[in-house]
This record gives sequence, C-alpha cells and structure tokens, in this order.
Amino acid sequence: MAYTTVGDVRKHAGISEASSDELIKTKIDGAQTWIDNFCHRTFEASVDSTRYFDYSRKYVDGLTLWMDDEIAAITTVTNGDGIEVASDEYTTIPRSETPYTKIRILSNSGKQWQYTDEWMNAISITGKWAYSEEAPADIVEACIQVATFLFRAKDAPLIDVTAIEAGVVIKTPGISKIAEKLLISGRVKP
Repeated sequence: MAYTTVGDVRKHAGISEASSDELIKTKIDGAQTWIDNFCHRTFEASVDSTRYFDYSRKYVDGLTLWMDDEIAAITTVTNGDGIEVASDEYTTIPRSETPYTKIRILSNSGKQWQYTDEWMNAISITGKWAYSEEAPADIVEACIQVATFLFRAKDAPLIDVTAIEAGVVIKTPGISKIAEKLLISGRVKP
C-alpha cells in the first residue's frame, strides 16, 4: 500500500488531467522508497508477514526476544518448540506505543524462549512489520511533496547545482528541504 494516492499528488501539484496518472504512481513508489531508505524504516504495513529468529544470544536475552526490525501489530508468536505464546503470556517493549522492538515473555506465564530441534529460525513472529499500520500524517505529506518534486523533475535539468561567478556553488531547493523536515520530526531511525 502506498503512503499517498495519485489523487492527492495531482491535487498538490495542480494537475487536473488523468493522462499523467501512471507516471505519478511511479513517482509515488519512488518517493516512498526514498523516504523509507532515508529514514531507515518502513512506515506502513497493511498485511501480515512472518519473520524468523534464531534462538541465539543475538536475539534471545533471558525472557526477552530482540527483534531485528519494528513491528506495529503482532498476530502470532510461535516459540521454537512450535507452541504459540498467547498474547497474555508476553508483553511488548515499548509497552504503551508502537512500534515494538522486543517481546518479553511474562515470568508468571511459566514459559521461556526455547527450541526443539533446530535453533536457527526457531522462533517466528507474524504481524505487520513496520513503524505503524498506517503511515503517519507527516510521512503522508512528505510522500506527497517528494512525489510532486520527482514528477516535476522530469522537466528540470539533470543537475541540481548552480555555479556563480565567484566560484560558490548553491544547491537548488528540493528533496533536501523535505529530508530536513523528516529529520526534525524525529522519524529517522537511529
């Protein structure tokens, strides 16, 4: 699912005709990829997927499982012995807000992380692997702006700098301003 729609970009860019819709869709895809790469995270997941974790020190520390990415919603947690860990048998970290980065089995559950036959890929987590289930408003706006910038860039020169007589180089405004806003918003993953 895209962070924005063709209609939103058309409206922002002042484009009334639908003849550019396929190109705009391509620019939205590019903008979303650019934002994800710039921020080192995916901001939206609308479908579940499963990731596997080794029963090793890299991921398991006592009752805590350190995940290798952010997850916005957890559907199932399956321990390395093939038994599902129920949602009332673990807590997420952080506890009160997404995205989650760790799962801790509750000590009163009587369970612990384990595996039966193979320690590699022993533990599986199914859910929506992203910062959130729906892109935050500032990311949607950034996607609209970046997609519009990319769409308009098709008619611009390929270089993004201008040299003046004194030898000073000035960059023209563009994606860097949007990137600056993303940095300020705290959306870039450390």
